[in-house]
Amino acid sequence: MPEEEKLPFTAHLEELRKRLIICFSAIGVGFVVCYVFSKKLFELLMLPLLKAMPPEEKLIYTGLPEAFFTYLKVAFFAGILLAIPVIMYQLWMFIAPGLYDKEKRLALPVVFLSSLFFVGGALFGYFVVFPFGFKFFMGFSSEYIRPLPSMKEYLSFSVKLLFAFGVVFELPLFVTFLAKLGIVNVSFLRAKRKYAILLFFVFAAILTPPDVITQVMMAGPLILLYEISIFGAKIFGKKEPQVSTKETKETSG
Repeated sequence: MPEEEKLPFTAHLEELRKRLIICFSAIGVGFVVCYVFSKKLFELLMLPLLKAMPPEEKLIYTGLPEAFFTYLKVAFFAGILLAIPVIMYQLWMFIAPGLYDKEKRLALPVVFLSSLFFVGGALFGYFVVFPFGFKFFMGFSSEYIRPLPSMKEYLSFSVKLLFAFGVVFELPLFVTFLAKLGIVNVSFLRAKRKYAILLFFVFAAILTPPDVITQVMMAGPLILLYEISIFGAKIFGKKEPQVSTKETKETSG
């Protein structure tokens, strides 16, 4: 452990409060900036659904203030996305006092990569999962059934998926960081692979709509990301102690 004087619990709370204030301030600034473009942002968010719907169909709103509050929520969620680098940096700075100096120097690379992975996951959900998922859902319409998605429901549904994909794409970075600290190693990750795959499908079933296609489209990348995590742990993780053949024979004897 780093040789630093232990801080009292109240000092940790004060530090946490300071970091949270900075995070909320960054989100607030992002919200103000994004609200100016909230209508355009929501139109951009709607594109995958509109492409899956018949040309004459549109989204609806069923309550008078629904459109207004939807644009507010769009600006809020976009503000969070815009503030992700600040949030990641503040999170890192909060845990940094408990790390060694060489681990603290990883701050900028970790913040950059975590932001990149999060945005990459959200983009994967938008460009890959959304078109297939919405086409599947629109396939239930018929001569007697007409889909009428509302702004409120679509925003809730799409944002949930985008943030879910953003979070799960952090897996390689998170596991590699644990390996760097020596908490996990390559042998452990390989031994627990089958349990991890099971958990990925359970996790995907919880976060995605109840259809097999969307679940597989989340679980599949998670499995691939897990393999990338093993590769990252092998390169950047602490080296596992090598047991010589002589020691093994002595132990077995």
